[in-house]
Amino acid sequence: MNILLQRIIDKAIHTGNLTVTGPNGATRTYGDGTGDKVHMVIHTKRAERAIALHPSLAIPEAFMEQELDFVEGDVLSFLHLIYENLGISWTDSSWGKLLNSARLAFRPLQQLNTTRRSKKNVEHHYDLSGALYKLFLDDDMQYSCAYFERPDMTLEEAQLAKKRHIAAKLRIKPGQSVLDIGCGWGGLGLYIAKTFESEVLGVTLSHEQHQVATDRAQAAGLDRNVHFEIRDYRDLSERFDRIVSVGMFEHVGINQYQTFFDKCATLLKPDGVMLLHTIGRTAPPTTTNAFIRKHIFPGGYIPALSEMMPAIEKSGLAVTDVEILRLHYAETLKHWRERFLANRDKVKQIYDERFCRMWEFYLCGSEASFRWQDLVNFQVQLTRKNDVLPMTRDYISKCEKTLEMHEMAHGKEVAQDKPGTKAKASPKSNRNRRVSGGK
Repeated sequence: MNILLQRIIDKAIHTGNLTVTGPNGATRTYGDGTGDKVHMVIHTKRAERAIALHPSLAIPEAFMEQELDFVEGDVLSFLHLIYENLGISWTDSSWGKLLNSARLAFRPLQQLNTTRRSKKNVEHHYDLSGALYKLFLDDDMQYSCAYFERPDMTLEEAQLAKKRHIAAKLRIKPGQSVLDIGCGWGGLGLYIAKTFESEVLGVTLSHEQHQVATDRAQAAGLDRNVHFEIRDYRDLSERFDRIVSVGMFEHVGINQYQTFFDKCATLLKPDGVMLLHTIGRTAPPTTTNAFIRKHIFPGGYIPALSEMMPAIEKSGLAVTDVEILRLHYAETLKHWRERFLANRDKVKQIYDERFCRMWEFYLCGSEASFRWQDLVNFQVQLTRKNDVLPMTRDYISKCEKTLEMHEMAHGKEVAQDKPGTKAKASPKSNRNRRVSGGK
């Protein structure tokens, strides 16, 4: 085995049970022998050299190219072992600090998310086949962190709870105008339009998502209340009572944070409320994982609160509430990973073995980062005036209970409209069952 790689593993792995077989057939075991055994086989010298030089990129790439396999354990158990040894604060080491400083220097160049580049980045991930996402997402195609009020909730239940939680924090009133920045396949916009009889505008840069969302609005008979458009948020000029953005801020890039919040402040009416739901980190600012940046989310970046707050303050928006969702995304990703692997053969029919391996590593790596590293979800509530919302947070839980009772009384068709299905109620009947957030 490559001597440099041996030394790296020797220094990194102190606990656990890791066996590595090199391309020449030589096998070595690392750790103290505790825990489940993980056996990694490296098939080529090229992969072995690459892993020694840049393991965070080369290991997933070697797995993608079938130059690396796990004959005992799997990707998730391997990452658990690695993170247990490295810990969350690996950058506290001298080498870690030096490497992180070098990467931070190049970070602005990696996130030059101009309008054209943002569209290209979105197309890279979100314009994949809709059939792929239907194989592992919930029925409403929510591609963001669910909200597990109970550990035994199904993915569908937790995603519906997420929509209730967000709507409650927005404190929507019937008939208000709502902007959904990064609307995905339209689930949240449809939920808000149907539940509150609001006028919703959802914007996306993905043609695939736009088509699905538009078809869903028409099938649900809500196309007079909710509209989905292919537009960059920077091109908007309308003003809205409420603004929501879920899972989009990760694609903005640090260079555009001030632009984003300045634009939101302009779009939000004086007595408006905004809710920003984004992946975040509890550790200091760093850089995007090389594998994720290259193969999954080009231009993407997960912020620390310390990077978001200065831009919010300068924009004139006021932070009225911050909630940290811990482990909710780990559980969401567990559901996605299990569904993806259960449908792996179908995914392979749509794409190929390399794609299946790439996405397996992506889903496992993401779950591991939320479960054993520093990734969380932020829900940041923003207003332009400090007297828009009640003085205590009691209204949030009260509204959630009202929404849940409303959904139970009228059936799941109020909560979601599955892609490709017809709604059970007409827009006219919706007027008799709207609810008011926070009342």
